[in-house]
Parts: sequence; C-alpha cells; structure tokens
Amino acid sequence: MTDSNIILAEIREDVGKGASRRLRRQGYVPAVIYGGKKDPATLTIEHAPLFHAAEEESFYSSILEVRVGDGRQQKVVVRDVHHHPYKPQIMHLDFMRVSADELLRISVPIHYTGEDESEAGKTSGVIIQHLMTEVEIDALPANLPEYLDVDLSGLEPGGVILLTDIKLPEGVEIPALAGDDLDEVMIANTVHIKESQGTGAAAAEEAAAAEAEAMGITDEESEDALEDAPEEDAGDAEADKE
Repeated sequence: MTDSNIILAEIREDVGKGASRRLRRQGYVPAVIYGGKKDPATLTIEHAPLFHAAEEESFYSSILEVRVGDGRQQKVVVRDVHHHPYKPQIMHLDFMRVSADELLRISVPIHYTGEDESEAGKTSGVIIQHLMTEVEIDALPANLPEYLDVDLSGLEPGGVILLTDIKLPEGVEIPALAGDDLDEVMIANTVHIKESQGTGAAAAEEAAAAEAEAMGITDEESEDALEDAPEEDAGDAEADKE
C-alpha cells in the first residue's frame, strides 16, 4: 500500500453543523466511516494532504487505509465526497468499511486507448465520443481494478463500442450486464461533424455557459445553500447509504 492510499485521521466526538464549521476553518475535514456490521464512526482529517490525495483518479476506486492516532487501522473505499461550490475545498467525506471476503460494488474509471491509431481517429470530419467515463462493477477487494481499459484502435467511422465489449479482469463483473434481457449500452461512438459546427470542446463550453446563465444562481447563493444544510449524523448517513 502506497502513502497515497493511507489516510491519517482522528476520532472526533464533537459533531454537528457548528463543530464541522469550526473544523473547516481550522483546516480539517469532517468525515464518517460506516458499514462492515460495525457502528459508524466520525473522523477528522487534515485537509491539505486529503485534498492532494483526492486529486488522483485512483483515490475514488482503490482500497484505502484509514489510520487513527491510537493505532487502529481500517480498509475503506470512498463512498461520497462533498466539495465546496467554488473553492478548492473538501467539505465532508464518507468512507465505507471493506473486508476481504465481502463483494464490493463500486464505480471505476474507463480509460480509452488507441484512439489516434483507429480509422475513425484518422478520418477528417469524424470525432469519437466517450459516452461513459466510469462504470459500476462488482469485485472482491483483492480483484478490484483501478480502471477498465477500452481499446479503440479498431474503431471505424460509423462504429460504436458497447458495454459488452469491455474486457473484464478475472473476478470482476458489471452488474448492468447480469440481466437476461440485456439492452446493448453504448459507451463510445463516432459522429460526423460539419466545419460550421466547430469542435466538440467549443460546443460543450457554449452549452455550459448557457446553462449557468439560465440557472441564474450566484456562487454566494450556492455556498449559503451548502452551509445552511443540516449536517447528516453518522447514523443517518449509514441508513441512507444502505
């Protein structure tokens, strides 16, 4: 286990919205750990190293180890991260306990490779769209992959990649593919564009700007809404998640 997979924490007894605000002002993050047929526990984590760890994609799809000052350790996965509306700040974190013999259901990233080598990638006027960037899987902790690889090198103009095309590592299943009546889910495709349409990035930026303008919500209003929301206690969090 690497240093980036180790989360140093302290047990906290002072809970509630006021206590959480004080922690955040002091540079800490309130957190809760639940599951594993044990009572929930509330934690305090230093913000700076946590924020740095959370910048890594693997933080959200790997087994982490929470260590508290009295020497106790617990293997966990991240279940939810609450971010500040506009500041680079983590407001709250939910962990779920894991054990070696219990199946995990977790979302992992999809990494697309070989795009530039494909016929679709080489054809002018054709763009490849990634319709899914993560997928939910079932796996034991020992079999948990950090990501799933999808090879696009054979993709041709007009072609598509389906969820069933993902090559799964041993011991890994996709729950969405477990049913008898399987609807083919497209995860990547190719589209032809006109020069007047511009690039996909430009179109996405324009759409995002239009949506923000239509909502008419300021950054201050977003922060006030988050700060005024009642803090979930650990018992409520466990009930909601399970």
